[in-house]
Amino acid sequence: MFTYLIRRLLIGAVTLLLITFVIFALIRNMPGTPLTIALGEVDPSRKVSEEDLQRMERAYGLDKPWPIAYVQWLGNLAQLDMGRSFYEKQPVTKVIGARIGPTLLLSATSLLLTYLLAVPLGLFATVRSGRADERTVSTGLYMLYSLPSFVAALLLLILFAVRLDDTIFELPLGGMVSEGYARMSAGGKIVDVMKHMILPVICFTYGSLAYFSRFVKSNMEEVIRQDYIRTARAKGVGPFRVIVHHAFRNTLIPFVTLIGLTLPALLSGSVILEMIFTWPGMGQLFFDSITRRDYPTIMGLTLMFSMLTLAGQLLADILYAVVDPRVTYS
Repeated sequence: MFTYLIRRLLIGAVTLLLITFVIFALIRNMPGTPLTIALGEVDPSRKVSEEDLQRMERAYGLDKPWPIAYVQWLGNLAQLDMGRSFYEKQPVTKVIGARIGPTLLLSATSLLLTYLLAVPLGLFATVRSGRADERTVSTGLYMLYSLPSFVAALLLLILFAVRLDDTIFELPLGGMVSEGYARMSAGGKIVDVMKHMILPVICFTYGSLAYFSRFVKSNMEEVIRQDYIRTARAKGVGPFRVIVHHAFRNTLIPFVTLIGLTLPALLSGSVILEMIFTWPGMGQLFFDSITRRDYPTIMGLTLMFSMLTLAGQLLADILYAVVDPRVTYS
């Protein structure tokens, strides 16, 4: 196992190097630069001198070819320095750190609800396969899965923030907290944040809930046709124990793959949903950093998401050996 981990870490390091190199090249060659955006905000009546342009180019790191700039970025990264955000005028680590909490609050809640609901729904669909109640639930899940989350977000906002205005069912239109948040008690602050979370969490959850429940059902249907399941039933093992103890345990190998691959989703956020609900998360930060040509922030986010993706894949491989003793990496 130790040799396998070392090999995977070395492969991951090379992969990470290639990813950051390609992304750095792309962002440095896309139209527009931090300099052009900064000049667009300057008073048109003011003439910018050549000395000012050269100074701004040095400040934005545009005075050197991008391959040299990439090597400098790697050198700073080796010293745990991701640079300073051009727009926020703060260290990139601080900018990203301020957005992790709001995104994690939504994504972790959504992921927890997804697992808590998807597994029972998938088992229910397996036990009641082909019957009217199962078909009704499956049809509803398919309809949810086919409904775009941004459409659902707009419909929910119209219903709960506009149509139900001034009622007990009214929910906030957007943001993470209300205007008088600072003056609220500790309990009032928790309730206020939870009210702002309801609609975004619903939109984050329903699509993955439909997918995960169907995933559990499809894997369970394959397992319950195996010989050992028929043998367990022939020995008089109860239906609940057959489904949960014998069948579901053997669907965990494909299931842990999804768990590993959802690790990046915990912090990646959703650009569209966060824009609709004006939620100050990572998705909105990524979008804003691209439109502002904030190179250090883009590279910091790319590095973090890439590391999470590689770590999720490694975690899934390790979990294989945990849930199935037949799998070994020695």
